[in-house]
Parts: sequence; structure tokens; C-alpha cells
Amino acid sequence: MLSNINFYNFMHRQILVLIALFISTATSYILIGIAYSSYIIEPLWYLFVLMLSYWGYKLYREYSDYILTLQEKEIWLKKLRYFIFSYFSSWTIMFVIYVMRDNIELHYLAIFTQLGVSVVATTILVSEKKLAIFILASSMLPVTIYLLFIGKLYAYVIAILTIVLAWVLLYGARNTYAYLQRNKFEAYHDYLTKLGNRRYFVELLKDAIKKQRNSGEFMFLLLIDLDHFKTINDTLGHDIGDKLLREVAYRMKTLAKLNHSNISRLGGDEFCLLSDTYKDKVSCLKRAQSFAQELLDSVKQTYIIDAQHLYISASIGVSIIDNPKITATTLIKEADIAMYEAKSKGRDGVILFSNELSIRVERKLEIERLLRFAIQKGEITLNYQPQVNLKDEIIGCEALVRWNNEQLKNVGPDEFIPIAEQSGIIIELGKYILEESFKTLSEWDKKGINLEQFSINISMRQMFCNTFVDDAKELCNRYLSPALSSKLIFEMTETSAAEDVSKLIEIMNKIKSCGVRFSMDDFGTGYSSLSYLRQIPIYELKIDKSFISELDNPNKEINMVKIILNIAKNLGLKVVAEGVETKTQQDFLIDEKCDILQGFYFSKPLSKDKFEEFFLKSKISSS
Repeated sequence: MLSNINFYNFMHRQILVLIALFISTATSYILIGIAYSSYIIEPLWYLFVLMLSYWGYKLYREYSDYILTLQEKEIWLKKLRYFIFSYFSSWTIMFVIYVMRDNIELHYLAIFTQLGVSVVATTILVSEKKLAIFILASSMLPVTIYLLFIGKLYAYVIAILTIVLAWVLLYGARNTYAYLQRNKFEAYHDYLTKLGNRRYFVELLKDAIKKQRNSGEFMFLLLIDLDHFKTINDTLGHDIGDKLLREVAYRMKTLAKLNHSNISRLGGDEFCLLSDTYKDKVSCLKRAQSFAQELLDSVKQTYIIDAQHLYISASIGVSIIDNPKITATTLIKEADIAMYEAKSKGRDGVILFSNELSIRVERKLEIERLLRFAIQKGEITLNYQPQVNLKDEIIGCEALVRWNNEQLKNVGPDEFIPIAEQSGIIIELGKYILEESFKTLSEWDKKGINLEQFSINISMRQMFCNTFVDDAKELCNRYLSPALSSKLIFEMTETSAAEDVSKLIEIMNKIKSCGVRFSMDDFGTGYSSLSYLRQIPIYELKIDKSFISELDNPNKEINMVKIILNIAKNLGLKVVAEGVETKTQQDFLIDEKCDILQGFYFSKPLSKDKFEEFFLKSKISSS
């Protein structure tokens, strides 16, 4: 059916062309009949042609590219073949009638008409090879037999020429047919894997939607994206990458064929699979998940390519075809949304599309879109949460970014910061936060608000940006004295800090030349080893608030907090406990000699002006 996807539309258009051509040509036979005093045969034959034309017109009206499925189009095409053969064969009737008459002029007319029919048939039906050959044979054979029965030398020569003409027409039709087939294959297939391409898959998907509309049956769509394929391309080269893609495609094609499914390559390392039909949605969902897992298991088997042992996994998004009003593009988009959710959850997994997932992804896209204009619209602000020592004295603060959008209202940093990191917006946003923080620290110093430390969160993507070191140094020189620069603490999360340790250490040491110190945020939630902690030049650890919150629950996380405090003391590091919300937590941390406390128990994050007021009040009350 692949080669016929656009051929149906082509043949549909040809029906009216054939009807118009044949009716107009057949009219000339009425005039010939009048000229040769034949008033019965020609009108009867013309009436027969009109009846055939009406049959063709009915076939023309039956066809609908938007309603008929590929299977129904095949049935329609079969009827059309019968019509076309009958239509062309009707001229043979007149050929036989005319060559049986005594008037030699009618013989010439019949012969040339029959040859013309043969040429028209091979021209119009070049994409229908078998039908074209059949009509060519049935048209040319009567002419050849007629010439042979004449029994004259010239007739034998013309018969031979007729056979040669038939061979030329057949040869031309065959070459044209091969050319068209090759073009169709290239138009609907991926050159590398020989699977169907995006164009072909969209056509299949449109057909599946029509089938669902007519039958009410269900199908599933899998969108498969290989994990970290770019790494293989970049490290081993595109030749190895192409061979890996071919092997992956072969495995998936084999599995798809066993399950009566169609697999296509949409582009790059992205594939799409369309399943067979299922009577109910429950069995369709169940099979979608089990088949997706089979695909994952197959893809993850070891590949041996040019003596290289390669391993790769995939992320799969699943969408169910259960809505006859949905479009092919929307279905692919749904599966794409689910696939990216699988990637965001660690890859090598299967996620089923749902409306809730769609809403979440749509919001994510909207956040990304609006975040790009947040700085220039003045929507990004900083709050500052006080940090206190064991005597309840404010000795520092942490700068916390806030975003208030007219459309989205207040968007929490837990939501928009990961999106900023994924989209790259964090580079511009991070620089803006640094500049605003440095300005604030400088202004506070001039107002007599003296802090021992000023903490700022730094994204790993921001830190690994090739301009980060120069930007940080330039901002320090512009806004801060060396004494103020030494109060800065850049916080990085434990999990992200392990991405590239050697490069990270190099960057940290360059920044340290300005006097900036480093803190490891959310400590205890990642996978740091003691040797790793000794490698990187950090100044303090921040105990994650999830451990602090459990201090109200006796004996649950107390040991973990004690362990972290002991590690820090043994490594000579300061410790900040964040998320302190109760007196019980404060008392425990004071008893354990935790250096700095931070949390709602002391103060929520405050605007710049409110922090100044809070700091000055605390100074007055302590004095």
C-alpha cells in the first residue's frame, strides 16, 4: 500500500479525464456512421460507452481521501481497474466490427484508433504496470492477428512493426514504471534504515484515525527516542552512529513485523510505531505498555559494530488512538510529550500520554516562553533570607530569586529554575541575579548593614558556561571591594556538582582568586564520597531541609544530621542548617554546635527593604 498512498488521488483525478477524452472521441464514430450509412451499430456502441462513463462517474463520486481507509481505497482501486479495462476494451469492439466490413477506409480507421488506444493506455496507466500490459496486449493482439490474416508481405511487415511498437511502448512503460517506483520509494522511505519516513507515517496515521472513526477499534502509537545517541556520534563518529541506527532499526522492524505493526523513522534517532487494532481500550493500553517494554529490552541488547561493543537505551512515549476527531500531527505531539517526560524522569522508560501530562507540559512551555522576557519586563526580583549564628545574631543571608508574571502570577523557583536550566535561559538569568546581588551587598555595606557572608545559588550550567568566570570577576571589580568579595558564597547542589569534577575544580579555583567561597547545598541528598569532598575547594556544607524537618520526630533522622555535622567538623567545614522551623530543631542544632541556622523559625525570605528593617531591629534588640 505504501506505493499507492498518493496514487489513489492520481487515479481519482484520471477518471474524469478518461471520461471526457473517450466520450468526445466516441462522438466522432456517430459522424463516421452517418457518413457510411451506418445508423445502428455506432449509436448502440456510443450508448454502451455512455453507460461505462456513468459507471466511472459513480466510482469518481465514491472516492473520498478524507473518509476511506487504505484498505477501502484498495477495494475502490480494484473496481476502478475493472472499469478502465472495460473502457479501453470497448474500442476493440468497434475495431472488430469495422475490420469485418468491406470498406477498407474503415479498416485503416480501426487500426489507427486501436494503436492510439494502446498509446493512451500505456501513458495514463504507467503506474499500474500489470493493467497497462494487459490492456496493451488486448489492444495490439487483434491488430496483429488482422494483419497476419491479410497474407500479404506488406501486412507481415506492418504486423512486425506493430509488435515492435508494442515492445517499445512496453519498454517505455516499464522504465517509467521503475523510475516512478524508485521515486515513490525515496519519497516515502528513509534512505539510511529503509524504513518508512515521517511523510509515510503521517499517511498511515491519518488512515488509522479514519479506521478508528469507522470501526471504533483502538490502536497505539509509540514514539521512540534513543538516549545519548549524540554522544556516540560525537565520540565514535557518524559512520558508527549510522551503523548503530541501522541495527536498531532492524531490531525494531523485526519486532514490529511479529506484532503486525508499522515502524518508521521520523528523523535523527527518533522512530515511531503504529500498532495493530484492538477491540477495547483496556487491552490496547495493556499491550502498548508490554510491547514498549519489549522494544526497550530489544534496543538495550549489546551491539557489536566495527569491533566496538555498544550499549544504548531509549525513552518511549505512548499515545492511544481513541478519538476520531484528533489529527495525525496532534497524535505525534502527544507521544512526543510523553517521550520527553520519560527522558526527564531519567530516560530508559515508558510514559503514557495523559491530559494531566499535557497540561503540565503546556505550562512548562508557557513558562519557558514568558521567562525569556521576564528580566526586561522587570518581573525578576530577589528576596533575602537571614542566616543566624547560635546566639540568634544575623550574620548573613541567602539571595533567593522570585518571579511574578502578570499572566502566571507567582511562579516558584522550584518550577522555573529547572526550566531555565534546560532551555539555557539560566545563563542570562544567573548573570542578572549575580549583578543584583552584588549591588545589594554594596548598598548594604554603605548603609552599615555588615554581614559576614552573602550566599548566592549558582547553577552548574551557568558555572560551566565559558563566560562565567570572566563575568563573575568583572562584576566583582565593578561593584565590590576585595573585602566585600570575600563575603560572597556561591552555593551549588551536591547532585549537580559531580558532573565534571576536574573542570569544576578548575573553575572554582579561578573564582576563588576574587575571594569568593563555595558552599555545597542540599547536602545528604546526593552521592558525594569523602574523597570527593576533600577534592573540591568548598568552605561550607548546607544540610538539606528534609533532614532538619525530621528532627521533630525523635530518632528518625537525628543520626544522619549528627553524621553530617561530624563529617564537616573533621573536614574543617562550616555547616548551615536550612529549613529550621521549630524551637526543637533549633535547640538540637545548637546542642550539636551547628554553625549557622536558616529557616522560617527566624524569618521568611524578605524583600530588600524588609530585610534592612529586620536587620536593624535585630541589632537594636540585641543591644
